[in-house]
Amino acid sequence: MLSQVLKDKIIAVCNAKIAAKGTNVGLSFYAFFANKNDTPELLMEAATWWIMTHKLDHFEKAVKIRALVEE
Repeated sequence: MLSQVLKDKIIAVCNAKIAAKGTNVGLSFYAFFANKNDTPELLMEAATWWIMTHKLDHFEKAVKIRALVEE
């Protein structure tokens, strides 16, 4: 289960990437974080959700990720 803060962040990033590059754009869970990781707890939450819970590939379509988060 994702925290509401992380859900909101993921949806916002997915929407921005889709708007900029179209529905075929892919991303990894690192797309939700700055290069300097100032929120390690959120990074681990995202990594656990992405890798352990959903067993997603390194890169996935933004539309797929947004749909999973909105479920």
